[in-house]
Amino acid sequence: YGSDPDKCVCFHCSNLPKSFFKTAKMDYQEIIASAVGKDNTYGTVIGRIAAAKTTFCRATTDDTAGVIRAYVGQGEFTNDKLETFGGYGVMKIPNLQLLLQYICRAGFEHHVAVNISQKADAIAEALDNYMGWEVYRHR
Repeated sequence: YGSDPDKCVCFHCSNLPKSFFKTAKMDYQEIIASAVGKDNTYGTVIGRIAAAKTTFCRATTDDTAGVIRAYVGQGEFTNDKLETFGGYGVMKIPNLQLLLQYICRAGFEHHVAVNISQKADAIAEALDNYMGWEVYRHR
């Protein structure tokens, strides 16, 4: 985002909960509307994501190796200026460029789960120790 290597735009067509937003409204989903018709897309929650501390996590399968892998870390949504559609915000993640390199090299898909909390250590421990997954804990 801008010239800050530790910031990025987080954007989704928006199935985010109302509690994520500064202000929110229900509307039509603009991207899918072109494929299925606008009348079939009502129900997306749109708006600016409020500034808050966050935890993010992504899991994937490596079918050829027969393993489940995940990455997990913490960041924060900021109040940086951004205007677009859907559910959107700017997130600051320490050492973001290292995380992006890991995501690309490991072949993770582009979606990520985000929660308004900071629980990355507990999630990493649970996925590694109890589920037996390969977990990268981003710091």
